Amino acid sequence: MQIGPNTSTLIDGWLEAGRGSDTALITADDQPWTANELYRAVCDVAARFDDAGIGREDRVLLVLDDTPAFPAVFLGAMRIGAIPVPVNFLARPDDFGYFLDDSQATTAVVDHAFLEVVGPQVAARPDVKLVVANGATNGAESLDEWMASDAGEVSPVSSQADDMAFWMYSSGSTGPPKGVVHRHSSVAATCAHYAVPVLGISQGDVAFSSTKMFHAYGLGANLSFPLWSGATSVYLTGRPTPDQVLERIRTHRPSLLFSVPALYNGMLAHPGFDDVDWSAVRLGISAAEPLPPEIWRQFHDRTDIEILDGIGSTELLHIYVSNRAGAVRPGTSGLPVDDYEVEIHNSEGEVAEAGEAGEMWVKGPSVLSAYWKQPDRTRDKIRGDWFLSGDRYHKDEDGYYTYLGRIDDMMKIGGLWVSPIEIENRLMEHEAVHEAAVVAVDVDNRSRIKATVILTEEHEAGDDLTAELQQWCKAALQRYQFPHVVDYVDDFPRTATGKIQRFRLRA
Repeated sequence: MQIGPNTSTLIDGWLEAGRGSDTALITADDQPWTANELYRAVCDVAARFDDAGIGREDRVLLVLDDTPAFPAVFLGAMRIGAIPVPVNFLARPDDFGYFLDDSQATTAVVDHAFLEVVGPQVAARPDVKLVVANGATNGAESLDEWMASDAGEVSPVSSQADDMAFWMYSSGSTGPPKGVVHRHSSVAATCAHYAVPVLGISQGDVAFSSTKMFHAYGLGANLSFPLWSGATSVYLTGRPTPDQVLERIRTHRPSLLFSVPALYNGMLAHPGFDDVDWSAVRLGISAAEPLPPEIWRQFHDRTDIEILDGIGSTELLHIYVSNRAGAVRPGTSGLPVDDYEVEIHNSEGEVAEAGEAGEMWVKGPSVLSAYWKQPDRTRDKIRGDWFLSGDRYHKDEDGYYTYLGRIDDMMKIGGLWVSPIEIENRLMEHEAVHEAAVVAVDVDNRSRIKATVILTEEHEAGDDLTAELQQWCKAALQRYQFPHVVDYVDDFPRTATGKIQRFRLRA
């Protein structure tokens, strides 16, 4: 299904194809929503936004879990020319104040479950209109009522492909979160160049993503890709756990499974993993962090499913380098997606020699327009058509790209650059290690390698195991690529998508 210049028409294609009665999504409590129902909800929300005086380029902050309210507000806002800005509902209270102020939002649509945290931030800004979804409103406007107001059809406003469509906030690991501005054309690009040719997504597929739609990876997986192709989305609310993810797979038998390395690993360790009928899943997809080869091998050995690991970012909206079905090389991010160009640049900003590691630069049709109100950051990260990813990569002779770590995470040990990813992958091949994260720390004024390790249930921490793990690394890697320090923990500090917060491991 194609869309016009306005992204909100993703749902219109279903009706034009005569598929209004087909299931577009399945809620977390297993209620199917037809395309007709979703279309009406989008139009109802668009009409009520218009009635409230919300217009072109007004920002609408979304603090929503994965329920029908999300696509209704996201698409409904764009339908009248407003700019939806979804944010992490697990953020800290002060972060919501920052999002409201930085985006200059005129409206905040907040899930009732998050009202206790977000509500005071909205109340402190009397010019911001509060709309509450999925429950009691405490005197505010009710999105539930908006979505049932039977407003009739609302035509999308006239838009150009390069017009501002929506924002997402990137990680705040290098300062406050940054508003990433995307065009209407960005969504079409990720669907046409990645979702269809790489994943083969089509009518009849069932897509399930453990990553939420406020995240760029989840937005594609559970909203734009299925709507574009005529597939069905399966939703999950709350913080995803291996048990919840497996339940969704058992109940709804998705054909496309989008998740992250931590959850793939958690599922493998779950006692019910081998009781699941995996036959409906034709592909797994992984992003947000590199997928360790050992997790790929274990998952494939036990399910016969290939996981396509890839690299994407909020700034590019989705995956732009990916493995392909039937040609996966575990431990790599794969090959560039069609219509995206990738180069490796050295520390001087020049194109690296063949085989030389460096920063990945990428250009393609879904690159951000700018960082909102951050011209210096925009100039620093966008050079002409190229976006500087901040990821350190190596390209092999067959064109496959291997992730070596964020530029900021690379470790210089004894004058030599060391990739934390290589050590982590080696540690995870040991039978005692369930998961590992490697960082550089200062020990007696010298830079040393620290591994933080989660053990499998059958093993216990101790000096003997530490020595064994150190030798295990030395046996397969360069002699200096081993952890000088090993800490044993029950879990890592993680982001809402399961990504390890490495900066906290350095403390």
